[in-house]
Amino acid sequence: MTSGPLSPTIVLVRPQEEGNIGATARAMANMGLEHLRLVKPAMKPGRTAYAFAVGAREILDKAVTTDSLSEALEPFQRIIGTSSVRSREPTAQILSPRGLAETLSTEDRSTRSALVFGSEPSGLTNEELAHCGLVVRIPCSPDQPTLNLGQAVLILAWELFQTRKLAAGPPSGRPLAAPAEQLEGLMAQATEVMTAIGFVRDDTFGGVSKELRQLAARAGLTAREVKLLRGICRRALHSLEDSLERNAREP
Repeated sequence: MTSGPLSPTIVLVRPQEEGNIGATARAMANMGLEHLRLVKPAMKPGRTAYAFAVGAREILDKAVTTDSLSEALEPFQRIIGTSSVRSREPTAQILSPRGLAETLSTEDRSTRSALVFGSEPSGLTNEELAHCGLVVRIPCSPDQPTLNLGQAVLILAWELFQTRKLAAGPPSGRPLAAPAEQLEGLMAQATEVMTAIGFVRDDTFGGVSKELRQLAARAGLTAREVKLLRGICRRALHSLEDSLERNAREP
């Protein structure tokens, strides 16, 4: 199977139905995808999931299960969410399935990407979408605007498969984005600085933190840029600590 940005890992967040997990695995196998992650599934893939996963048992066998979305996304540099609800991602760049394939085709082939789907009843929450630098929406009839989970995976995987067949050119040379694990470290350090300067005052900071996470996800920061920003945060904290110590020594 082909590796690279057009072969993302599929991440299912809080899937509720075994059949949908199995149908997802089959859709992935049909379109040349092989890596599946499950975040807090309602159940382990069992007989029903394997019955739906015709020809895709190996994908289910190797699926990685995590307790949180942050943990599931740690290795990835490009994270794409999916949503059918227009009010859920006001600041994210919205792509069509074809637009997603075209965008990923310009990425460096070594970029690790994740395509994230929410649970069947409600999709991804605003907090979960904040991890995503891009959001893709599949156009549907307004009378029935949501798709079955397995169907949604199949449509996007098909678009990626069609574009992947044409993606034989050289790598773009664009610097790789930092994996999500490094962005989480940056966010934690930035929160320390904001706490030290008194910016974190009340319960509104949760919304600010979410917007900063969205900004970092959209920016596609490289590992070098993350290191630079973390260095600034570290120096800022040291400067604040030194200032507090000097003030404490003064009569």
